[in-house]
Amino acid sequence: METRAAEVQSLFDRIAPVYDELNNTLSFGQHQIWKLMAVKWAEPKLGDRALDICCGSGDVAALLSDRVGADGTVIGLDFAEDMLDFARQRNLEKKNIQWVPGDALELPLPDAHVDCITMSYGLRNVVDIPKAFEEMYRVLKPGKKVAILDMHRPSNPVIRRFQQWYLDNQVVPAAAKLGFVDEYAYIAPSLDRFPTGDEQVKIAITAGFTKAIHYPIAGGTMGVLVLTK
Repeated sequence: METRAAEVQSLFDRIAPVYDELNNTLSFGQHQIWKLMAVKWAEPKLGDRALDICCGSGDVAALLSDRVGADGTVIGLDFAEDMLDFARQRNLEKKNIQWVPGDALELPLPDAHVDCITMSYGLRNVVDIPKAFEEMYRVLKPGKKVAILDMHRPSNPVIRRFQQWYLDNQVVPAAAKLGFVDEYAYIAPSLDRFPTGDEQVKIAITAGFTKAIHYPIAGGTMGVLVLTK
């Protein structure tokens, strides 16, 4: 488990400079819309303390920054420090964001510390999903929400075949042009082992959340899991 975590950390450190460009290809140019949906479902309010886990290049943290306002705080957390540095540099104007190195499985925050949590394209890469849910539950205030956006394997076999074709013929070649073919070849196997939306709901309820709903989007190739403590 530790070896896989180190591999994931190294992978995201390497792809930091091209992360946004390849996300655009991966999502048919729609990832910003889906991230806005996740932020909306997390229900950040003015003055809140928001947490974005696996913050990547910082685009969701920036959206949260606008929602919580100058009197609020956003914690952008990632364990890939090169990616975190990239996020910090591209969001210098966002003075209410704190960029914090940290692991989703051991959040460096007190209990009941944040008003909302987002996570985009990160859950699929953690090595212990039940533990990640337990940590989110621990640091979230009672009655507050989590919204998790990620890729999924669709149940529809036609859409599933299209997704695999798109990964093989569009995403990996785009990554290859930038010198990152091996880094993006990991996506298909990561989808194969990723729990379905219904399975994620069960894991989240076991972790203590009182309510869990999974919303499939883009034909089930993506989904947002919304949790309430």
